[in-house]
Amino acid sequence: MGNLSAMQIETLDHVALWVEDRDALANFLTAHVGMHVIDRTDKFTLVGADARRGKLTLFAAEGERDPGVLARVGLRVFDLDEALAALPAGHPVERTDGTAELDAPGGLRLALVEVDEGVAYDLDHVAFLVPDPEETFAGLAELGFDVEGGRLLAGDSAILLEPGDPGETERPLYNHLGLRVESADDHIEEAERRGLEIADVVDAANTYAVFVWGPDRIKLEYVEHKPTFSLT
Repeated sequence: MGNLSAMQIETLDHVALWVEDRDALANFLTAHVGMHVIDRTDKFTLVGADARRGKLTLFAAEGERDPGVLARVGLRVFDLDEALAALPAGHPVERTDGTAELDAPGGLRLALVEVDEGVAYDLDHVAFLVPDPEETFAGLAELGFDVEGGRLLAGDSAILLEPGDPGETERPLYNHLGLRVESADDHIEEAERRGLEIADVVDAANTYAVFVWGPDRIKLEYVEHKPTFSLT
């Protein structure tokens, strides 16, 4: 069943993080996890396997970060053994059938998920730790995500909600989910109509976006790619 509200998410564009040492994390991801640096500015580093698929935005921040609400980020791979062989020798890994979890620099938990199709090292899922997964699911389902077979989806990427108490932190690792939409203006109007808490509106060179606070303070960015979008 698709979400029929005025909010319509096309794809999971990126996951944005606050990181103490963005170069350390970017170097790990580019050397061992099939990504490349797409863009680097004074404020952030953008990494991914494909600029038009799921990416990680690494914002420079001070101090060691607390994972908090972010449980892990899942990346797709076609051959799990091959993907694990690309990791540094002896890097700790927890492996289950078709999936392996590991810690990357900066407190980021990664999952490598073996799949048959798609784009290697694209975003497979993002998992959040929340007190009441059913309540959070219901809240997010009203904010443009699709619900299919009991799963919450942004395009072909899943949003997983796991029970737990993320606790309070002044230095969160999680910044926001970037959700690609056709029109940022439509989402601004809809957020205002519903009385949602708008955190910011940003008109940048390649994108135009509105940031909204979702349930459990999970910040969402509804981002429109401008015709000039030229990242590679």
